[in-house]
Amino acid sequence: MRRAMALADEAARAGDVPVGAVLFVDRREFVTRNEKERRFDPTAHAEVLAIRSAAATLGTWRLAGGVLVVTKEPCVMCAGAIVAARLERVVFGCRDPKGGAAGSVIDVFASAAVNHRVAVTAGVLEAETGAQLRAYFAAKRQGAAAPDVL
Repeated sequence: MRRAMALADEAARAGDVPVGAVLFVDRREFVTRNEKERRFDPTAHAEVLAIRSAAATLGTWRLAGGVLVVTKEPCVMCAGAIVAARLERVVFGCRDPKGGAAGSVIDVFASAAVNHRVAVTAGVLEAETGAQLRAYFAAKRQGAAAPDVL
């Protein structure tokens, strides 16, 4: 999670919401951060970018056995991508009470409607990851540059 937090800090310094992700699959590590602003792409969330990177590198969309560590609870889009990629587990830091899809607003992973089960570990370094996001949005509201919160 600390590595994902460092990536989130990089995202904040680049003007993106501070979310970082590390995907472990087939003894490899794929590290990404939010890049919506940089890429002008609403789908450029850290989780989706990690899945895309792993799939392209490994030559398969099936990332079975993969474990994704991300600083914030995945949204519906990211949860759908996690299920579609057949990841085994997602580990996240803080909850997202406005858009979280791992139990805060909706629980995609627990839905009987999805065709793959993903184990979820929530709340890893929750206070720190939450503080990172709060500091970013507080600075943004004040018109300041993104803080270096790590």
